Amino acid sequence: MRVLLLGADGFIGRRVTDRLLMDQELQVTVLGRRDSADIRFDLTTGSPGALARFLDAVAPQAVINCAGATYGSSRTLIRSNTLAVATVCEAIRRSREPARLVHVGSAAEYGPVPGGVPVSEQAEPRPVGPYGVSKLAGTELVLASGLDAAVLRVFDVVGPGAPTASLFGRLAEGLRRALERDENQVRMPDLSGYRDFVDVRDVARAIQAAAVSAATGVINIGSGHAVRARDAAQLLVRASGFEGSIVEENRQVLLPAQAGGPGGDHLPGHHHPPGQYLPGHRAEGQRPEGRPAPGEPVPWRQADVRTARDRLGWRTQVPLEESLGDVWLETACRV
Repeated sequence: MRVLLLGADGFIGRRVTDRLLMDQELQVTVLGRRDSADIRFDLTTGSPGALARFLDAVAPQAVINCAGATYGSSRTLIRSNTLAVATVCEAIRRSREPARLVHVGSAAEYGPVPGGVPVSEQAEPRPVGPYGVSKLAGTELVLASGLDAAVLRVFDVVGPGAPTASLFGRLAEGLRRALERDENQVRMPDLSGYRDFVDVRDVARAIQAAAVSAATGVINIGSGHAVRARDAAQLLVRASGFEGSIVEENRQVLLPAQAGGPGGDHLPGHHHPPGQYLPGHRAEGQRPEGRPAPGEPVPWRQADVRTARDRLGWRTQVPLEESLGDVWLETACRV
């Protein structure tokens, strides 16, 4: 089976690449902006016609789209998460033999949901920041494309390779720094929110399963369990051997004039009242200077994963403790 992979250099894309290359039944071609790609192409600037010609040359049976932006200006997010998806969909439609499309969406598309209950694929999406809005627009384009397509709405991804801007990537770096400097405190944002953490390797398995399945529409990919971020953080702390304390910074509502210029040392979430905002794995609309755009708090997120189990035969395999232990191992061994 011929597969064309987009976004192979990202956090999820790297694990998907590893997974696909282990399958001897798959012939994988990578398309992207970097020199390491088999085909050099920029989805944010390239035309659907040009991409269609590459599709005709490769003739994939499945296209997997892991490409996109998690951080950046609103314009960057729209170009990477919406315009690029439109290009992919139109190119597949124009190609001689339209491939199946597996597109990676985000739980940020749901926005705030009722606490205490899992959110199903039938829930009304109400994204609250530029990131979630741009991802939802991409999902809607896929669903309206008329293609044989599935959108995997991925919840809060953790595991080795986690970006340093992510919640646990940041904590791991903070723990490493504290141990190196013999400090007894690591400062973090508010950790009171609940999230559905899923290991990146499990996500890669779900994407592979979707590529070879006949499932269509939106499919939630998560653990099916909500965990308080504070409890998850303690798993990472224990893995590191750090014996100091994690200090959660208070949120402050700042007027624009108080927020400081580019590069200011303000923690994510400072636009919100104390205890209400948790920067998740994905910063929902990060500004160029590194501070998140204002948005409503999302204190609870848990996936209803019955569709993934029923239609993909998929369920998680990597426990959260193992996933966070691997985050620490990679951070501690980094030169």
